Amino acid sequence: MKFIVKGGLEKTALTGTIRVPGDKSISHRSIMFGSLAEGTSNITGFLNGEDSLNTLRCFQAMGVNIDGPKDGKVTIQGVGMHGLTAPAHALEVGNSGTSMRLLAGLLAGQKFDVELSGDASLSKRPMKRVTDPLAEMGAKVQTAEGGKPPLKITGNQTLNGFNYQMPMASAQVKSCCLLAGMYAQGKTCVTEPAITRDHTERMLKAFGCEVEVNDDTACVAGPAKLIAADIDVPADISSAAFFMVGASIADDSDIVLEHVGINPTRTGVINILKLMGADITTFNQIEVGGEPVADIRIKSAKLKGIQIPEGLVPLAIDEFPAIFVAAACAEGQTIITGAEELRVKESDRIQVMADGLQALGVNARPTDDGMIIQGGEIGSGTVHSHDDHRIAMAFAMASLCATGDIHIEDCDNVNTSFPGFAELAASCGLAIQVIDE
Repeated sequence: MKFIVKGGLEKTALTGTIRVPGDKSISHRSIMFGSLAEGTSNITGFLNGEDSLNTLRCFQAMGVNIDGPKDGKVTIQGVGMHGLTAPAHALEVGNSGTSMRLLAGLLAGQKFDVELSGDASLSKRPMKRVTDPLAEMGAKVQTAEGGKPPLKITGNQTLNGFNYQMPMASAQVKSCCLLAGMYAQGKTCVTEPAITRDHTERMLKAFGCEVEVNDDTACVAGPAKLIAADIDVPADISSAAFFMVGASIADDSDIVLEHVGINPTRTGVINILKLMGADITTFNQIEVGGEPVADIRIKSAKLKGIQIPEGLVPLAIDEFPAIFVAAACAEGQTIITGAEELRVKESDRIQVMADGLQALGVNARPTDDGMIIQGGEIGSGTVHSHDDHRIAMAFAMASLCATGDIHIEDCDNVNTSFPGFAELAASCGLAIQVIDE
């Protein structure tokens, strides 16, 4: 599948009121914790995307009765912490790094052997960042050459709680260790070098698990127990970010995004765009299942280049493809540092975004840990997303300040996080065409 997005004279504003799909991170965790809880959990707002569906299928393969999703509703008959059964085959998580890394922690404490495998893209991503700390706890996890997937986990191991100083900021690694800690003897504490998203800590509390959080350290005591809970999944701020950038860079835009999760560990994209001069306001704020939620209004604005504060980088790590586009449309230079984690996402997002921006005539220079972008005019041309959903959607929004059409190759994986992206974007003004090849 490819996208052709009209620029030049076809440029339009983004207007209207929309709701983007449910939060992917929260959807993953709702399935995991609901499956391990005692009792029935009801999930609403679940993301019906390939990544979160792969997590759901994994637990069904381990004997959990899950009904749905239907209109975003999922009902889970929890089996308890030790009620999972050995799957008949390897668990396939597709393109989802979150599924593989969090499942590695949960499955390290099971009584059975299990293998986790992924697609070609995921099979290139580093897993030693989770297998090394799991080994310190007493788990046995075998990887392919170079610490890459698949992961082969040997069951019936005794796990021991430990104190782990994370060498790099990663919510997936933190969560993996905490989830293994629920099966360990004693307390497991994870200290991170920079604050990352805390959905795991919040949702574990919602499921009745005591989690101690003190500044940059989170602890759980094992063995733990989860009690069924009902979860309302808010709209995903990572998906909303594309519309925040699109409305900011397109003249005469005025759009409202409804019921978006604004967890303070995820709002880096809002803070960065505001530093660049974006006109973004939040209203109707409420709390749902321990997660803050609000409606967000974005109006077009003249963005300016900035030096992005490194402290905001972990709070916006998934939104940088969109932020790079904002920088390309801003006046002046934008400098991004401290974002080396982008090189080991679904693609090398630093290099792939730089290549695409350069193909469109933008002065974008990749560095080891970020990029230097000279804002100005975006031209027309063809870019390759390298099967990365966020790259594809970012370049679709780039058309809103481009001088001509942008052709985006390899867009199938957009469905991993944002099914219906093209249709929703078109409904509020983006001139996008989907070509099935």
